Amino acid sequence: MYNAKVTAVSHFVPPRVLTNTDLEKTLDTSDEWIKTRTGIRQRHVAEPGQATSDLAAEAVKVLLAQRGISAEDIDCIIVATVTPDMFFPSTACILQEKIGAKKAWGFDLSGACSGFVYALATAAQFVHCGAYRHVLVVGADVMTSILNPNDRSTYVLFGDGAGAVLVESTPPGERGIIDFILRSDGSGGKYLLMPAGGSLNPSTHDTVDKKMHFVHQDGRAVFKCAVPGMAQISLEILKRNNVCVSELALYVPHQANSRIVNAAVEKIGIDKRKVVLNIDRFANTTAATIPIGLSEAYHEKRVRKGDLVLLASFGAGFTWGSLLFRWSLS
Repeated sequence: MYNAKVTAVSHFVPPRVLTNTDLEKTLDTSDEWIKTRTGIRQRHVAEPGQATSDLAAEAVKVLLAQRGISAEDIDCIIVATVTPDMFFPSTACILQEKIGAKKAWGFDLSGACSGFVYALATAAQFVHCGAYRHVLVVGADVMTSILNPNDRSTYVLFGDGAGAVLVESTPPGERGIIDFILRSDGSGGKYLLMPAGGSLNPSTHDTVDKKMHFVHQDGRAVFKCAVPGMAQISLEILKRNNVCVSELALYVPHQANSRIVNAAVEKIGIDKRKVVLNIDRFANTTAATIPIGLSEAYHEKRVRKGDLVLLASFGAGFTWGSLLFRWSLS
């Protein structure tokens, strides 16, 4: 049996930036209204025809260069996304071809905003049992492709982006990924969903006319569940592993809303200086928020080898999870 660790991390966001001031021109909203309620100032937006796999491929190219390995060294690809390029083939297969990972197999994982935590935990098991040496985990979404541009309650919340990590086995005696807790509650599905496009409501003129192919959200219901959900699962994993909050060097929560993050952080009791909060620049990139946060923290030297890092998420499904690990990069 092997332990698993994160050996490389990177991210990519499309160059085009859409500010709150830009949105004032097309929506009944204001920069002040958006910032006060969400903490968002701007978001990065993919160009027409720029797919989830395109963003993912850019992030992965940087990751491979950072690690100093070839795409052909990758054994498995897991892509966490709710905006796949298409229903099939999987975005993982499309990404495999784009980066030249000829020896890898892969699959997509749909866990919404918890997708990256789900995928990282899954990758750790492949390494833990000795099945694979190099597992690529990507969180990527082009959320603007499924947003109603006339709905200010959802359109202002999301952005596009991708983040990636490489998971490998540790040397004997070294701890990497320590523990994870994953949860779901399908009764919350009605509060955050895209109603049409699947087998329940296949695409028709009627579903298009009713705008059922866009994100629909009950913001109050999500907020009410997200704060205690993310806080409780963070405290639970710390208690289970006899780790004090003060021992954490970095806390990377899903970036859905600054008020959700701040409320959860207050419940946990962690020093705000240890918390990654970048929603002001990227908005909610769904499965990409946590790997983007990790990548930024690494490049800003906010975390050092051996530091304890905690990830926490909450998203549609409802899904939520936490993952505790020791940072392995120098």
